[in-house]
Amino acid sequence: MRLASYEWGGRESYGVVAGGGIVDLGRRLGSAAPDLRALLARDDGFALAREAGTAEPDVALSEVRLLPPVPRPGKIFCIGVNYLNRNEEYRDGSARPAYPSIFMRTPGSFVGHGTPLERPPESNELDYEGEIALVIGRGGRRIEASAARDHVAGLTCANEGTLRDWVRHGKFNVTQGKNFARSGALGPWLVPSDEFASFEDLHVQTRVNGEVRQDDTTASLAFSFGYLIAYVSTFCELEAGDTILTGTPTGAGARFDPPRYLVPGDRVEVEVEGIGTLENGVVDECVPAKRA
Repeated sequence: MRLASYEWGGRESYGVVAGGGIVDLGRRLGSAAPDLRALLARDDGFALAREAGTAEPDVALSEVRLLPPVPRPGKIFCIGVNYLNRNEEYRDGSARPAYPSIFMRTPGSFVGHGTPLERPPESNELDYEGEIALVIGRGGRRIEASAARDHVAGLTCANEGTLRDWVRHGKFNVTQGKNFARSGALGPWLVPSDEFASFEDLHVQTRVNGEVRQDDTTASLAFSFGYLIAYVSTFCELEAGDTILTGTPTGAGARFDPPRYLVPGDRVEVEVEGIGTLENGVVDECVPAKRA
């Protein structure tokens, strides 16, 4: 089952992707689950979706604008330097970290599948970071790593777009360069976690204009999905819809010599085994002219 949030005819909804169309669950389930975040909060949410999703599609997939699967999650956590060989990319001689590096992003910094990433006028260093994102279903605090999978509603693809020069503005943070509006993407849809036999060796690949730039599996993670959920839930109550981006492999544009940043006209694809491909073009942000 693939669950997508979308906009069509000036209205937001969500539904089951069936073939080339979408079965509108927002209309069918109404107040019982008005959006995907509400569906994930229900113990019987996926059962409701699978039952309703057998209907004929209400709208063609080609006619909608896809949104991030959960358009407005309560919290978005991002894990830095989580593939083992990425630490070597920094060439600073540092040892393998004992704990994850974590920062947060706002929902407005992400677009959905098919919507262009925007390069702001303040920087020419827009970079890509292909990742796997976990979406929380059953919330909790101090979740045991061994039980973490029970709290994952599903997985989606992510492009954790970054403005490289802006992550170096402050000594102890990367927040600025990670939160430019519409600089990253999530999607195209959510695939329930029970459709994955394991999270231990999922393949993720990033391509720019068809060229493979990143290629690895979750077997290379320094901190597993279970550990990340246990660690984050130690200091924070996780809730349905909260999203954790689990880190990017080697091969981001900043690591080439010279760097290979994104420019308008580029197309970025992030493909994750068992989910599909998140694809976005790149444009310059349209900034209104200042009034005299």
